[in-house]
Amino acid sequence: MSELDSLETCKSRAVGVLENATSVTVLCHVQPDADTIGSGLALGLVLERKGIPVQVAFGFPDELPESMRELPGKHLLVAANEVQRDVDLLVTVDCGSAGRLGRLADRVESAREVLVIDHHRSNTRFGTMNLIDQRAESTTAVLATLFDMWGVEIDEELAHCLFAGLVTDTGSFRWVQPGTHTLAERLLDTGIDGSRIARRLLDTHPFGWLPMLSSVLGSATLVKEAADGRGLVYAVIRRSDVGDLRSEEIESVIDIVRTTAEAEVAAVLKEAADGTWSVSLRSKYDVDVSAAAGRLGGGGHRFAAGYTADTDCEEIVAALLETLG
Repeated sequence: MSELDSLETCKSRAVGVLENATSVTVLCHVQPDADTIGSGLALGLVLERKGIPVQVAFGFPDELPESMRELPGKHLLVAANEVQRDVDLLVTVDCGSAGRLGRLADRVESAREVLVIDHHRSNTRFGTMNLIDQRAESTTAVLATLFDMWGVEIDEELAHCLFAGLVTDTGSFRWVQPGTHTLAERLLDTGIDGSRIARRLLDTHPFGWLPMLSSVLGSATLVKEAADGRGLVYAVIRRSDVGDLRSEEIESVIDIVRTTAEAEVAAVLKEAADGTWSVSLRSKYDVDVSAAAGRLGGGGHRFAAGYTADTDCEEIVAALLETLG
């Protein structure tokens, strides 16, 4: 059986499992982005319309990032401590591993069946069913094809959620492949305001973001000999830099750091409240940062990946340099 045939078989099985579920919990990853939330809410809306009891949740932080609060279906979100422990079907969206569920990871063990829907090639396939399309631009793109097989009409509400994941995971359509713009046009044809959605998600920040950028970017470091001479640029965001800024402001820094012409790889180290660090990696052409992240306990895409670490900042940088070569 070819990879394509196998994928279609997985989708068909997933449709059957979803259609026959008596209760569903949809879990998004911690520090959620628009792809995981858009996927979770889109799937939740479809299940709700079919009369299937559903809840959608993520493990951290406690509130939905402000940039995503215009997404349809947010009434389906429940607090992490309200997520049922025993459920007929647990679905994870855009989660490369159970660890990405944070404090909700234990729900995987108590669910009768676990359906993993993702597009990360580093996915650990921790479900009883795994629908992983690593060719897809986003998990929302995987869901679009799943909805088609399911016979679900993608209306304006669903298109809003799906477009949110597509526009963010493609970097405003900077990283595309054949079919990306076709899907975008299909979603826009439902009547959604693509410009507003993109602006809300990617180009709207409070004033406090500017002085934070000044402090963080002013201390950025370029290591030209890293990555076999292709260069690494990295910046460090400490808790003292953050203040009251939202998680999306912190996450946005990597997209500025990665514009450095002299570096193939960019990294941003972000200090968490508990003293651990979250590391975001990006590359441009040649370096597979998902492989580097995987060796350091994380994962992701070829050109965008990440991991967490509990050592100090200097040790994290040293380990990254050694891994990149």
